[in-house]
Amino acid sequence: MASTSSSESQASFLTSRTSLVAISTFTVGTIAWYTHLYGTIPFIGQVSANSPSEEGLHPTAYPWSHNGWFQTFDHSSIRRGYQVYKEVCAACHSLERIAWRNLVGVSHTASEAKAMAEEVEYPDGPNDQGEMFQRPGKLSDYLPSPYPNEEAARSSNGGALPPDLSLIIKARHGGCDYVYSLLTGYVDPPAGVDIREGLNYNPYFPGGAIAMARVLFDGLVEYDDGTPGTTSQYAKDVVTFLNWASEPEHDERKKIGLQAIILMS
Repeated sequence: MASTSSSESQASFLTSRTSLVAISTFTVGTIAWYTHLYGTIPFIGQVSANSPSEEGLHPTAYPWSHNGWFQTFDHSSIRRGYQVYKEVCAACHSLERIAWRNLVGVSHTASEAKAMAEEVEYPDGPNDQGEMFQRPGKLSDYLPSPYPNEEAARSSNGGALPPDLSLIIKARHGGCDYVYSLLTGYVDPPAGVDIREGLNYNPYFPGGAIAMARVLFDGLVEYDDGTPGTTSQYAKDVVTFLNWASEPEHDERKKIGLQAIILMS
């Protein structure tokens, strides 16, 4: 009888401890996921030293198809977004953390990525004579930057430094919603608001005055898959691409998380 009672107590202790760990893990995970999506801790207000105009207009929360717990990226949108980046954004912005090989199996085939890499000349060397030389790109090379250095970038953009876009979605409060709103939010300044020469008015940008002019217009990019080329479509696709660039592990992380939930259940 004593042995049976001891076994039952031990089993009850292990069960309660396992339940406590599972509940705690679920709670922490839920809060972390909410904070990742919305940038704030639930039920806790934020205090800011800036006025609403200084912070910029709060972006609308859009129903991104990959935001759900079990949803993954739209890889067709990633491919189109890369096309927008290449034909529009790459003239000023770099993607220093993305190599050609990262596109393989995500938006392009290995042969497509290899062909795109070979279109770019990269410095290499030294050769047998001790000289540097140019060679076609390889899958292991990173996407080229539009400028050789920061000084050249500032000189070409009126003193402003175009940010690298590799982590831009994570680096901006509001993430996808903010970048999408910024790209589509250019309007004429309201009465009484003066924007100095060389800047553009965008209510979503902190302070309202941004050096980057509007770059997306209807019909600017002709999609290979026939998707209608509208400003909103371009913005949606390039934001999806940049979100993937910021979180290339996104789909795999959700897959592993689902497997963990099933195992713990």
